[in-house]
Amino acid sequence: MTKNKPNSLIHEKSPYLLQHAYNPVDWHAWNDDSLKLARKLDRPIFLSVGYSTCYWCHVMERECFEDEGIASMLNETFVNIKVDREERPDLDRVYMTILQSITGSGGWPMSLFLTPDLKPFYAATYIPPKAKYGRSGMEDVISQIDKLWKTDKDKIIESSQKIFETLYNNQDFSGDDIDDNVFETVIEQADRIFDYENGGFGAGNKFPRPALLEFLLTHYYKTKDERALDMVTFTLKKMYDGGIFDNIDGGFHRYSVDEQWRVPHFEKMLYDQAQIASVLFDVYSITGNKIFLEAGNKTLEYVKNFLVDKNGGFYSAEDAESAVSEDTPEKKQEGYFYMWEKDEIDRILGPEKSRIFCHHFGVLHKGNTLNDPHNIFGTGNVLYKAADIYDTAKKFEITVEQTEEIIKESIALVRSGRDKRPRPFLDTKIITSWNALMISAFVKGYSVTGIHEYKTLAVRAVSYLIYNLYSEKESRLYHCSIGGEVKHEADLTDYAFLIKALLDFHNISFSGKLLKLARRLFEEAAEKFYDEENGGYYDSVKGKPDIIFRTKDIYDGAEPSGNSIMTDNAVRFHVLFKDDYYREIAEKSIRCFSDKIRDIPFSYPRMLCSQYNLKYFTTSIILTGNLRNKQFDEIHGAINRRYLPLKCIIHYDNVSVKLLPYLKEIVSNEDEIRAYVCENFACRLPVSKIEELENVFK
Repeated sequence: MTKNKPNSLIHEKSPYLLQHAYNPVDWHAWNDDSLKLARKLDRPIFLSVGYSTCYWCHVMERECFEDEGIASMLNETFVNIKVDREERPDLDRVYMTILQSITGSGGWPMSLFLTPDLKPFYAATYIPPKAKYGRSGMEDVISQIDKLWKTDKDKIIESSQKIFETLYNNQDFSGDDIDDNVFETVIEQADRIFDYENGGFGAGNKFPRPALLEFLLTHYYKTKDERALDMVTFTLKKMYDGGIFDNIDGGFHRYSVDEQWRVPHFEKMLYDQAQIASVLFDVYSITGNKIFLEAGNKTLEYVKNFLVDKNGGFYSAEDAESAVSEDTPEKKQEGYFYMWEKDEIDRILGPEKSRIFCHHFGVLHKGNTLNDPHNIFGTGNVLYKAADIYDTAKKFEITVEQTEEIIKESIALVRSGRDKRPRPFLDTKIITSWNALMISAFVKGYSVTGIHEYKTLAVRAVSYLIYNLYSEKESRLYHCSIGGEVKHEADLTDYAFLIKALLDFHNISFSGKLLKLARRLFEEAAEKFYDEENGGYYDSVKGKPDIIFRTKDIYDGAEPSGNSIMTDNAVRFHVLFKDDYYREIAEKSIRCFSDKIRDIPFSYPRMLCSQYNLKYFTTSIILTGNLRNKQFDEIHGAINRRYLPLKCIIHYDNVSVKLLPYLKEIVSNEDEIRAYVCENFACRLPVSKIEELENVFK
């Protein structure tokens, strides 16, 4: 137990802030009182931004924030403020934009030094206690800032003002239409940096980037360019075979520290599971290759088993680190929960099973980690598929079926052994945007597999968000729930991802109530975030005094941008409601960012999906007949299983006709089981058989 008295973070709900509550640093949460204190004391602010499952955040805490000497220097010099990026993505986005503009890169922990009026003058990510890795040390940074603040404060204030003005003035969002050449440009850029040996893009660390994979699938659907599909399938196969995938409990780790997807940073984020699973199911729909179905199902199984709240929401993440023993919970090591010594496997499985298991998963006496950046893995092994089932069966001269059974039994035994270890820390925040992504993933999983449990999990999560994080009376969506307490007004991504999830869910439920809610949320989002003058959406609501400028982000990185998804939502509403208001919003938003898109289209693949959908995939499918009829279910299921870049399915009934009165002009007989496929707002003759439906889409 720590001997330190708690600082003011002890009163917070955020797991990340509570992790720092016993640091000797006099931490404050970001609130009016803390900001007033900085102005009252006329001290600069040290702003530290991170999240509970961030490995380097833990390192910086141990090295700097638990050090009595450094803590004393920080306390004497600054008002020290901690922010959970997952709790306050609006703040994180502003200061990450600043960090990237100053240093050329970003990441967490994010360390910024601000004037009392919140303008930055120095920015970094991880700062070691003393200079190393080519980075300035924390002690030197504090001393230099302290000296300059006391002797030449005006110079710091002038510097911060210049940084702020440069950022503010660079927000130019005027543009024009973009043509189809930009799609081919992305393909050529992707092809140039694609790793044809290991999958993924670039060299060194490998990050999943589902938004790019989604664009490649959309491009393949339009052009039948095999390069695009091959890049997706090869990357996903390599990821699934690699150590970035947890071969025991399922689910994907955040990223790999090597180019072969072998050694991950071990945290597991909800948004990764959601997006990767969705792409896996899409690829299965396109290719029919069951390995992608298997990978998608195992990913959803992980979420179902470990990230579901009792009330239906989804937790945000599991940590990269875990305790090495129940007796010493404070002693943690990255990846300890997931890694194995060869002797441990032998002991659990016995010699015969172990030989087969270790060959299949690449387990070696000397360890198998290609990259050990912190020199902690030693002779540990990350399980990855070193040999497939067929090669393993051949090596040990047994059948494929016998091999599969032995591997299945061995995984169960190894899981039992691993379950005796302390699990990594679980961050139980329930974040609206990430939950919405997960709802979309379970909807897609249900659509492709017909597994009703997936639909049930989606239903429960939708209900959780609507009844716990949305106030219809106040027209207010909230960003997250922490320990049962709803906190912070939603930002653009919360609205965008939830609207998308409701539209996705409508495809399998035909709920008029949820479709109306989706439209209402879209209207609220337009009022709160839409830039009427230039197009596009701001990331945060106007009028927040602690937001020094409102960003309009379109970068599709680990998550798609709110602008990309809101633009796509507008396209879908245009298709559903046949209202040009939505088309104009989509077109104006794309034009708003056209200069940026043309400059670096590879950075904005999800926005380009929206452009593709607007130009080429305005397809809706109207179904008639009894929902409970087996023939209806078969046709609906066939449509659900089919990959379409933009999918809008409508059931003709009293509710849908009130919402979408144009349906009366299309449907001639509402009782017969038929599918009307409408493309570019012209409908083909209805079909009533799956074979006929298949011909329509050829």
